[in-house]
Amino acid sequence: MKVIYEPDFNYQLGLLKYLHPFDGEKFAKVISELGGSDIEIIYPSEPVPTKVINEYLNELMRKLVLSKTLVLRALEVPNIPFVSFGFIDKKILTPMRLAVSGTLLGAENALESGEIMWNLSGGFHHASYANMEGFCVYNDVGISYQQLRKSGHLSETDKVLIIDVDAHHGNGNAFSFKDNENVHLLDVYNEDIYPTSQYTRNRVNFPVPLKSGVEGCEYLEKLTQALELITVNYALAFVVAGTDVLAVDKLGGFKLTVEDVAKREKIILSHLKTLEIPTVVTGGGGYSKQALRP
Repeated sequence: MKVIYEPDFNYQLGLLKYLHPFDGEKFAKVISELGGSDIEIIYPSEPVPTKVINEYLNELMRKLVLSKTLVLRALEVPNIPFVSFGFIDKKILTPMRLAVSGTLLGAENALESGEIMWNLSGGFHHASYANMEGFCVYNDVGISYQQLRKSGHLSETDKVLIIDVDAHHGNGNAFSFKDNENVHLLDVYNEDIYPTSQYTRNRVNFPVPLKSGVEGCEYLEKLTQALELITVNYALAFVVAGTDVLAVDKLGGFKLTVEDVAKREKIILSHLKTLEIPTVVTGGGGYSKQALRP
């Protein structure tokens, strides 16, 4: 397996890191854990350019994403007077733009080689071209799709699959592709928690809403049943592999073990491999120390 990583994926925030449960330096820790594994690391060369971001965002969002107050709100941290927008851009938004490049690089490589690529960062599934929220400012899947179409890696009629197994419903992806019939979504999520927007939940082609407290056995059974519905010849699959489904996670509400999550990834990737669908996996959410285990 090829892993996409860059040291600058990590958010070096100093004392400000305590303002949010997300471990901004977890990517370096995962790479350290993978030290002896038989993997190849691929490095994105630079953050996705602002021009590309602006091609994706609507006119209003191009302005809103430059607001310190609104960006901090999307990051779910208080508005800190002494912190400048320049600091936020350097320490948080630039790593996020680099993560977008990682997802795009993974998609390009997957399409060219047919292999599975794993971007340790990315999976910003609450963002869209019209909104930013839930610690997601740029929708890496949406921007990657836009660029793949522009470069000719994907045609107008190519079908794309998004499998989202983060504990939270991927409302940003659902909104972004609400009018695109060639993009199909399979979403396994906790229906009791954020985000609760019904219109984006209704956009999901293969919905798997689950209740809080679900354990691994039921989760994996429902996931497998949903995957068996995937029969269309997709040109590419994106997987948002959030680890906030773990029982120790304070935000996800599920009760999976690390072993359950490992089985989840194996089930998904084995199914996609059987169908010969090129795949790029993205990080998604994960707010516990167990989320760092490869």
